[in-house]
Amino acid sequence: MTMEKPVTIGTQIIAAMSYLGILALVPLVLGAITPFARFHARQGIILWIWEVLAVFGLVVPVIGRVFFQVSSVLCFTLSVVGLIAVFLGRTWRFPIIAQLADKL
Repeated sequence: MTMEKPVTIGTQIIAAMSYLGILALVPLVLGAITPFARFHARQGIILWIWEVLAVFGLVVPVIGRVFFQVSSVLCFTLSVVGLIAVFLGRTWRFPIIAQLADKL
């Protein structure tokens, strides 16, 4: 779904931080952000939490390593898709992640 009004470059840069690991917290800490940036920040935080859980999953023998590898590929792919969506000025709800992000 596209936003109704054009997204400024500054807003796109802030929203892009959402898909760069812990930098997902920056848009939320800034406070006065647009709904566009807030949307991407929430999805980015869910992705970051997933990445952290995947690292902790390495403690579990065999399954933890597989979970980490699959999670790494998926999180990287979703982050790239999110960055592309930001720079196209669009909001794309990731399956499952968007539902979790709505609860934040």
